[in-house]
Amino acid sequence: MKIDDWLLEILACPACKSPLRVENEADELGCTGCGLIYPVRDDIPVLLVDEARKP
Repeated sequence: MKIDDWLLEILACPACKSPLRVENEADELGCTGCGLIYPVRDDIPVLLVDEARKP
C-alpha cells in the first residue's frame, strides 16, 4: 500500500476527526483517536464509518 505523506497529513477520521496512521501489518488506516480501522482497497482509503472495524 502506498499513501503519499501529504495525503496522510490531510486525512482525518470521519467519526472523531482525529489524524489517521498507516497500519503496517495490513492495508489499513487506523484512527489515533477513537481507534477505528479503515480499509484501503486498490490504494484508495475507504473512509466510511460503516466500512470501518473496531480494534
